[in-house]
Amino acid sequence: MTDSQTTGPRAFFYVQHLLGIGHLARASRIARALAEDGFDVTVVTGGTPVSGFPGPLVHHVALPPITSGDAGFSGLADIDGNPVDDAFKDNRKARLLAAFHQSRPDIVVIEAFPFGRRQVRFELLPLLDAIAAMDKKPLVVTSLRDILQERSKPGRDEETVALVKQFFDRVLVHGDPAFARLEDTFPLAADIIDKVIYTGLVAAPAPAQPTERFDVIVSAGGGAVGNALIRAALEAAKSIDKPLSWALITGPNLPQSDFDAIAADAPAHVSVYRFRPDFASLLAAAKLSVSQAGYNTVCDILRAGCHALLIPFTAGGETEQTVRAERLEKLGLAHVLSENDLSADSMTRAIEAALAAPDRPPHSLDLDGAQRTAEILRGLV
Repeated sequence: MTDSQTTGPRAFFYVQHLLGIGHLARASRIARALAEDGFDVTVVTGGTPVSGFPGPLVHHVALPPITSGDAGFSGLADIDGNPVDDAFKDNRKARLLAAFHQSRPDIVVIEAFPFGRRQVRFELLPLLDAIAAMDKKPLVVTSLRDILQERSKPGRDEETVALVKQFFDRVLVHGDPAFARLEDTFPLAADIIDKVIYTGLVAAPAPAQPTERFDVIVSAGGGAVGNALIRAALEAAKSIDKPLSWALITGPNLPQSDFDAIAADAPAHVSVYRFRPDFASLLAAAKLSVSQAGYNTVCDILRAGCHALLIPFTAGGETEQTVRAERLEKLGLAHVLSENDLSADSMTRAIEAALAAPDRPPHSLDLDGAQRTAEILRGLV
């Protein structure tokens, strides 16, 4: 009898977040579902530490953190903002390989790569080569959100397909195919369709009842790029003449000076927080959520059933959030305000329109992707 038969299959889960915390949050939900299903889970993270992630029940290996040098993902920096050099990369690669060999997994889950996270190919390609050279190989799957960033560089999609065919056994798409299919944002999906499995959207479980209530919840994800959204919402909160309570959740990565300025400028009916662990519960009791259109925030909104005003993130040519927001708008599940049109006045008008809208229609989107992922991986191993 093998170790995996006596202690449960071993999963080795790599996730690298660079700007926001969405990739880390989704991976953490999946890792917890795996652990609750009896897997022995090792999660390797490579981004800035975030309190509460990857969470309980898993072994956590934290590589020396790297971040995106700017909102356009044009370079990598260490936690102090210095560009990373070859010695730094070699150290990370060695630590990743050591963690892999110590884990001796039955299955390796790599978040986003090779569809994204090309910035860390310096350590992921050596990991994949090491796996390929083994006599008894673990299964290798990529963990992918439902809507991908459009690639403008020629040959990028072809390279992705080649890597999937060479190294990966399955492509887990964390979405509901009734909402978005891989081929909608990845033109060469037909070349790897035999490896694709849809899991449903990876939403958190239904939240507990809130201990506090706000009418309008404004959130900016990780906060690194949400300053304009928060400030516009603050001005809207000042000018909308209705008895509403507001919560502005800036995210942990908003610079301290910006957070202090927003908090000092907030009137009595507006509460300002960096982070609320009960965010999903607050949404369930709110009249309106105002946010970007990131995967995890949208999942929380769909679970909560509140009205939503989405301001998709578009810096650096990002397209993924715009695609998601426009699809939700067509289904009647959200209002959308373009980031290019964002101002105090446009935010005020958009919030007033969203608050005055009729009840949101029901939806049938599959939100149980974390549990389904655990079922799929157990079936594979």
